[in-house]
Amino acid sequence: MTELAGRVADAFEARVREHEEQWLSPLAVRSYETRGRAREEEPCRLRTPFQRDRDRIVHSKAFRRLRNKTQVFIDPGGDHFRTRITHTIETAGISRGVARALGLNEDLVEAIGLGHDLGHTPFGHTGEAALDAQLQTRFGRRFRHNEHSLRIVDVLEKDGQGLNLTEEVRDGILHHTGSGRPATLEGRIVRIVDRVAYINHDIDDAIRAGILHQDELPRPELELLGETGSRRIDALVHDLVETSQREGDISQSEDVGTAMLALRTFMFDRVYVGPHTEPQHERAQEVMARVFAHLAEHPDDVPPGPGDLAQRIADYLAGMTDRFALAFAERI
Repeated sequence: MTELAGRVADAFEARVREHEEQWLSPLAVRSYETRGRAREEEPCRLRTPFQRDRDRIVHSKAFRRLRNKTQVFIDPGGDHFRTRITHTIETAGISRGVARALGLNEDLVEAIGLGHDLGHTPFGHTGEAALDAQLQTRFGRRFRHNEHSLRIVDVLEKDGQGLNLTEEVRDGILHHTGSGRPATLEGRIVRIVDRVAYINHDIDDAIRAGILHQDELPRPELELLGETGSRRIDALVHDLVETSQREGDISQSEDVGTAMLALRTFMFDRVYVGPHTEPQHERAQEVMARVFAHLAEHPDDVPPGPGDLAQRIADYLAGMTDRFALAFAERI
């Protein structure tokens, strides 16, 4: 059996290279032509570099904490509301389907998709805004979850060693949102699919919570994209694939892209920062401010780690789950 396993390992890289040359688009990143890692290491004989990155992300502590971090609703009571980890899995899955249709590297897309939100704070975007405001007020610093996701994989995981991911995965994680543009087509897929996923599943959760009703959703966008979340995602994915194939880059058609942004604006107005969720936002902001103030005034309560006090507070607070932050605020 050992001899057989050795034969498989010996042939693995050659088989992957042959498969990619036959099936992948000329625009795809080849698995064994990565720009490398910050620290050289022995290759795995049964996994490509991007498959190793995927496994390192999935086995990280930060990934496991995502199951108890808010997507929209803080510590929701129902079993079927999304959390940050379900959003992550949905994003990675949709992204992989898009990559396969376009002949791009599925393993690279999956690793980026699974790692893109590792740096999210408790309480979703409300928590991120609250942490950013506290850092600005007290230390003149800023906080962006995409930058913190990169810090996690570069510095914080594995007791300060980081995960030593490939440059392509690091780039995709950093640029899945914000002003920068991913260097690879695979990273650009995740950047768009992230929005495709959260807009549609957040609509589903808002309807389940009674904050929205189906007949309140904007009609022009639903007539173009579909009445249900699954139909809208299907329409958005088909448009993304066909437009990207035609243009040689990852992009949406003008009418579909405009409709998706209109739905996003609607969700911000009615759900993300709307009156129905305002009490939750106020609660989250109060908890973040209370915990931050306590840590700034009691630095001995901040765990040791790389960076000055401001950075260590940000690392600690951003790493908290919703429940841990709520319990911490209650204790102090």
